[in-house]
Amino acid sequence: MSRFIIPFILVFILELYTFFSLRTITRNKFILIGFWVLFVVVCMVFFYQMSLVQKGSRFSLNTGYAVALFLTFVTPKLVVFAILFLEDIFRVFETLFNYFKQDTTLKEAIPSRRKFISQIALGIAAIPFAGFVYGVIKGKYNFKVIKQQIVFDDLPEAFDGYTITQISDIHSGSFDNKDKIEYAVDLINQQQSNAILFTGDLVNVVAEEMHPWVDSFKKLEAEDGLYSVLGNHDYGYYAYDTNEEIQENHRKLEDIHKQIGFDLLLNESRTIEKNGQKINILGVENWGASRHFPKRGSLKEATKNIDDNAFNILMSHDPSHFDFKAVEVGRNGDKYNLNTVVDEPNIKDFEKKIQLTLSGHTHGMQFGIEIPFLNFKWSPVKYRYPKWAGLYKEAEQYLYINRGFGFLAFPGRVGIWPEITVIELKRA
Repeated sequence: MSRFIIPFILVFILELYTFFSLRTITRNKFILIGFWVLFVVVCMVFFYQMSLVQKGSRFSLNTGYAVALFLTFVTPKLVVFAILFLEDIFRVFETLFNYFKQDTTLKEAIPSRRKFISQIALGIAAIPFAGFVYGVIKGKYNFKVIKQQIVFDDLPEAFDGYTITQISDIHSGSFDNKDKIEYAVDLINQQQSNAILFTGDLVNVVAEEMHPWVDSFKKLEAEDGLYSVLGNHDYGYYAYDTNEEIQENHRKLEDIHKQIGFDLLLNESRTIEKNGQKINILGVENWGASRHFPKRGSLKEATKNIDDNAFNILMSHDPSHFDFKAVEVGRNGDKYNLNTVVDEPNIKDFEKKIQLTLSGHTHGMQFGIEIPFLNFKWSPVKYRYPKWAGLYKEAEQYLYINRGFGFLAFPGRVGIWPEITVIELKRA
């Protein structure tokens, strides 16, 4: 638990600032004592649950709600800290001015904290607090259908107007409301797309997490089929100690994809034909820039039976695959050889053109701000993944990143809602 010492000190500083702000507004001892009692209780719950994870227990719903409680309690206080810290900077200058320009002691020169500043700080902090509460109670199942039309010069004419529904990052081990999942599955079917593509992370850790939800997702239907790939969480590296256990989990997960009706593509391709014209659906295993996740994807394998001038739609879970290129042959101490790689190219520079890539993985960090009519979006995840949500275009190639269907770790969504994407292909 030593790694939590510095974060705890930082959180304690936030608590002090918030306490000083509260004390400016009220001197009620019950409120002030209750403030610290609540802080202690929240910290005890959080550290207890995290200690269970460190001892080898899997990340559970209880742990997720402990994380949610901690973030809901602490995050709004960043606002209080920012406002009061700015006030303190001005108070320092005011103190110096009073001390040198007036005949006063240092104690007399220090101005008191302004009540109205504290009221403003606490009032603004109430907004993210309410957002986190809503995100945990309602936001995680606040499914949004996002429609995106993409125009291509080389789209076969027979596929002009072809529609694809993309879902990603189901993370079934986090679900706790069957009615909401049934509603979302119905919402997907209501789109009546030609094909449904799932871009990985069916579970959090192990295949068994999906068992309660198979019957719900078996209801998915599309005339040209359902296609899927694996995400980094689907490999089970977080749960098992031997390769035999990992392979058994992988076999179970493949079987679940079949039960649902997904055609799981493991560095493979499928062809959809209409009126003698074709498009290809490609699917690669997980590939990305992070050394913590398995690298199993191979564009070369997935396209070995594909003509050079074909129209290709690729499913690749991690969007960093679009830009990232690695030439590695393993690492010492690399558990299960996650990064054993031999010269795999990135998507945008691949020898065969990939017109459209569909990814997920980022979840938009499940926290951020989006204002569609201003075309504005922001999330802290952008500093880890520059391409993190929505549509991107480079050199006549498109990347669409789904914000995720489910949720992980933090059992909620604040400003970045669960997404069902409907993409319409148009010919220029």
